[in-house]
Amino acid sequence: MPLVPWWVLLSSQCAPVMLISGWTLAATMQPAGYDPMVQSISSLAAQGAADRWLMTGALFLLGVCHIVTAFGLRAAALHGRLLLAFGGLAVVLVALSPEPDGGTSVRHLTATAVGFTALALWPILAGARGGPGSAAWALKPRVGYTATALMAAGAAWLLIELHGHGDAGLVERILTAVQSVWPLVVVAACLGARFRPAAQPPAAEAVMARGDCADRSR
Repeated sequence: MPLVPWWVLLSSQCAPVMLISGWTLAATMQPAGYDPMVQSISSLAAQGAADRWLMTGALFLLGVCHIVTAFGLRAAALHGRLLLAFGGLAVVLVALSPEPDGGTSVRHLTATAVGFTALALWPILAGARGGPGSAAWALKPRVGYTATALMAAGAAWLLIELHGHGDAGLVERILTAVQSVWPLVVVAACLGARFRPAAQPPAAEAVMARGDCADRSR
């Protein structure tokens, strides 16, 4: 079985498409007072929202895509894959735990917080330190730490906007879009490493050089 099966490329591509198309279509169905810059994605799937099935279905399929990608992305370290799958499961629970009309619930908030956290931390644990995916730049440990740090900064920015009643909807969309795209970035990096010519070991280069010198001396 290849380290990156074709269906993993498909699932990782579908994740951001499902999320972004879901919130875009659902927003067009809302009354004139809906403001995507301020209101959350969850409000599009909340009880009482117009055509809430659009955002609910998009979140559910987003979670499924993350689970499928985690199952097949064998180039990444196991702990990272498990955390990605756990994040996908949390997104499914978010879809199955809609906010009540005009409020929120502990179950929804918990699932959302767990999903954000898992999807922010999985790049760190996915780093293939000497494993089969070690040639992929997106699985380098420092790249994983950088990705997680940026997502953590996005989460802090979101909290600031929520506390100050600012553009929380915009920030949430940026953060969730980045989290949905990162598995695709990892998959693309693994595919790129697979087709990149392998570097010749220094010892082999030295042997070839000695052979060329011997041929010239004859």
